Amino acid sequence: MEAIILGSGSKGNSTLIKMNTKNILIDVGFSLPKIKLILEKYNLTPDDIDFILLTHNHKDHIAGLASITKKYKKFVYIPEGMIKEVKKIVDPDYIVAVSGDDFEVDDLHIEFLHTSHDAIASVGFVIEDTSSICYMTDTGYISSKNLKKMHNKNLYILESNHDTKMLMDGPYPYILKQRVVSDTGHLSNEMAGKYLKELIGKDTKEIILAHLSETNNLEDLAIKTVENIIENKVEVKAARQEEDMYITI
Repeated sequence: MEAIILGSGSKGNSTLIKMNTKNILIDVGFSLPKIKLILEKYNLTPDDIDFILLTHNHKDHIAGLASITKKYKKFVYIPEGMIKEVKKIVDPDYIVAVSGDDFEVDDLHIEFLHTSHDAIASVGFVIEDTSSICYMTDTGYISSKNLKKMHNKNLYILESNHDTKMLMDGPYPYILKQRVVSDTGHLSNEMAGKYLKELIGKDTKEIILAHLSETNNLEDLAIKTVENIIENKVEVKAARQEEDMYITI
C-alpha cells in the first residue's frame, strides 16, 4: 500500500491511496491543475485514479471535484445522506450512493466511519485488501462504535487539528474557538493521541497527523504530543498544507 498526501489543512485536502488493484482519491480539495502537477511528480495522472471517496462537502475537500469528475468521468462513492449536496456539484451519472456502511469494489473492502462534524453525512474510511488504512479528518470526537472498526490498522491518517492552549490564546473570535473545540469541530493534538493510543496494535506501521491548523498548531508540537501519549510505539509524521508526502507500507 502507498499513500500520497497532496496536501492537508484548511486550504485544501486530498490524498491518493494506492491499494493492490485500485487507486483511490480521497477528497478533491485542490484545483485540477494543482492535482495534475503533484501527481506528475509520481508519474501519475488523473486517468490513473479509479474512483473518488468524499469525507464531506466543505470547500477545502471538494474545490476540484466538479472539474475532475467532468473531465475524467470518475465515479464518486458517498453515503446516501450526502447525495443531495453532491448532486449540486457532480453529474448524478457519476455518483454512487451507498446505502449501508460498508461495500466492496473488486478486492477492496471499504467501510464508512460516520464522523461528528458540521457537515451533512460526513465520514471517514477504513479501506482494506491485504493492507489496511484508516482515514479520518474533520471530527469533534470518535465514537466507541468507530473505535472498534478502526482498531489495529497498518496506517492511520488522523486529524490532529489544534493545540488547545494555542487555540484559546490565539486570534480566532470566541465563537470560532467554540466551534473548533465542540463535538462537531476538530480533534486536538491531545485527543488524537488518546484515540491513537487505544487504536494502534501489532500491525500498525505508521501514523500521519493531518489537517493541522496553520494558526493554532505547530508540526513539532503535534508530533511530540502524540508521541508522548502513545509512548513512541509507532512512527508519527505530520502532513503539510503546502507540501506533498509519500508513504509506503
